[in-house]
Amino acid sequence: MRNNINYKLDKSILRDFPKIEFHRHLEGSFALDKLSEIVLRNNLEDFKDFETFKKKYQFPLNSKPDFLAFISKFQINLFKSFEDISSITYHSIKKLKEDGIFYIELRFAPHYFARQYNFDPIEVTKLIIKNGNEAAKDIGIHLRYLITFSRRTQTSDEILNLYNQIDSLNLKEIIGIDLAGDEFNFPPKLFVPAFDEIYKLNRHKITIHAGEVTSSNQVWTAIKDLHASRIGHGTSVIHDKKLQKYLIKKKIALEQCITSNSLTGSWRNGEKNHPLGRLYRKGVPVTINSDDPTIQDSDLTDEYLKVIRYFGFTIEDLIKINITALKCSFLPKNEKEILEEEYLQNIES
Repeated sequence: MRNNINYKLDKSILRDFPKIEFHRHLEGSFALDKLSEIVLRNNLEDFKDFETFKKKYQFPLNSKPDFLAFISKFQINLFKSFEDISSITYHSIKKLKEDGIFYIELRFAPHYFARQYNFDPIEVTKLIIKNGNEAAKDIGIHLRYLITFSRRTQTSDEILNLYNQIDSLNLKEIIGIDLAGDEFNFPPKLFVPAFDEIYKLNRHKITIHAGEVTSSNQVWTAIKDLHASRIGHGTSVIHDKKLQKYLIKKKIALEQCITSNSLTGSWRNGEKNHPLGRLYRKGVPVTINSDDPTIQDSDLTDEYLKVIRYFGFTIEDLIKINITALKCSFLPKNEKEILEEEYLQNIES
């Protein structure tokens, strides 16, 4: 593949390029055709055609940045049964094949699916893992999971309680946890007790949404006090040279998301000036991610096109970033090495 792709780095070719992804929310990646069927079946609304449906559930790419409007697309009343959850999981993960995914650590929040209709979040977790695994097997990709907790809707005690229940399931496919949500009103320090306990158990690695809409101080807190070994977004790292050196030294990767940061307004200086390119040139471990591709009306391949157009990335840069991503994955060391060898074979084929 390497020789062919050097000739023309366009979307049709890049779609098949093997990709590693760490920062993609299942809740922002639903298969829209299947979602429309569920919405109709549950009598949530009536729409005249699929395009009308899409307009309601996607944030227009050409819109002005609007964080609240973006977040409003995440609706919690869509899934009224376990059948709904199973179906949307299976069909959404099957679509990952269309984006050239080789390995993904897909994150989901059990409470997102559970709280509207009072489902058991443990049963939700088991359902998502079961159906996700089936889809991954059917399309031939490597899939692991991160459990997302919410700053806004869960306290530190509630997070720890749910974590302990999920941990007791001993699902080997779950390899990490994530903290997401409002950084301003719910800073990392509020969740130190839970993450201290989780870290001591040494069962799962930790990634934290930090420095997306706040200063690099929250990235420091996420690493030092919440024990993060990866950072979600971390755009403010570009303003902190000391932190850049620390990330390089400790091999702590940033999960960067160009399109998402632009649409939410968390990065307001234009996609062409997004920190990803500069941080990569400085040697900071960065990874390329889609975040919420369905809501954004984009995909991971679009992110690859942007780093090529905006930052002059070559095929060698893309390969290097993905190898770095594998090394910064939450997999055990032996599995990383096996996947790295398989990945390079895929590139050369």
